[in-house]
Amino acid sequence: MGAMTSVVILAYPGVQSLDVTGPLEVFATANRYGATPAYEPAVVSVGGGTVTTSSGLGLATAPAPPGAGGIDTLVVAGGEGTSDALADTDLVAWVGRAAGRARRVTSVCSGAFLLAAAGVLDGRRATTHWSVCDLLARVHPGVEVEPDRIWVRDGHVWTSAGVTAGMDLALALVEDDHGGKLALEVARQLVLFTRRGGGQSQFSTQLAAQVAERPSLRTVLAHIAEHLDDDLSVPALARAAAMSPRTFARTFAAEVGTTPAAYVQAARVEAARRLLESTDRSTAEVARACGFGTVETMHRSFRRTVHTTPAQYRRHFALTA
Repeated sequence: MGAMTSVVILAYPGVQSLDVTGPLEVFATANRYGATPAYEPAVVSVGGGTVTTSSGLGLATAPAPPGAGGIDTLVVAGGEGTSDALADTDLVAWVGRAAGRARRVTSVCSGAFLLAAAGVLDGRRATTHWSVCDLLARVHPGVEVEPDRIWVRDGHVWTSAGVTAGMDLALALVEDDHGGKLALEVARQLVLFTRRGGGQSQFSTQLAAQVAERPSLRTVLAHIAEHLDDDLSVPALARAAAMSPRTFARTFAAEVGTTPAAYVQAARVEAARRLLESTDRSTAEVARACGFGTVETMHRSFRRTVHTTPAQYRRHFALTA
């Protein structure tokens, strides 16, 4: 390729360190494993110098270019310091100038609030950390907030959910620039468990499974994840937990926060989404592998939970690796 892509990551006091270093490592790894160096990343702050993150880590930053020129991709990080950053009129004004001149504008986590304050998100779809999606929608009613997305692209503006989702966003940017092969290699080198597309939910059934206190329930939840095409009815799961169906259903709802049937459906939909995004297996094969049995059953589950069909989902979110 020709000139390297300038990536400027904006930091400020109280920023979440992973919102900065996660994307930074993705771009740096892309440089190491691409045919030629692809990116020229820089971490900047208003005034430059050392910025202390919310965890106490000190980040050495360069001064943000006053004219906000020469930036190809702007990344605005988030974190606990976002509230104070919003009160910094110089910082918000710089974000507005930089966003107006950059080819591509992105945010991680609550960095979306800084883009919104600068007017960048008006009339656009966007997301942020699940815990503040309602707040973003309330404070900025002109933004169409999509609360259950890992990342959202609306034209040249990309926003992502919290913390590690910034790495998913950065991988998507690498794929957009250089194709899926390099993005997949970067994910492998960073030992990421899975490469999540924007349509993936911020809420993982695998993570939810770990809240169960009883070992027997955790065993059942692990069984669900590993045997989605088995009989996962309440009687079958109750036998595995050595409980009566009524006791199992009551205990499950109390500890996991949902019914066994709803949890199984969510686990199957989540697995189907991953397969539709990352493989070329037919919808019938995906339906069987994930325990839906038929395409029609999977179609109904997608309509209820994802509000689209499996085919439409694949067209929108399939990886191009």
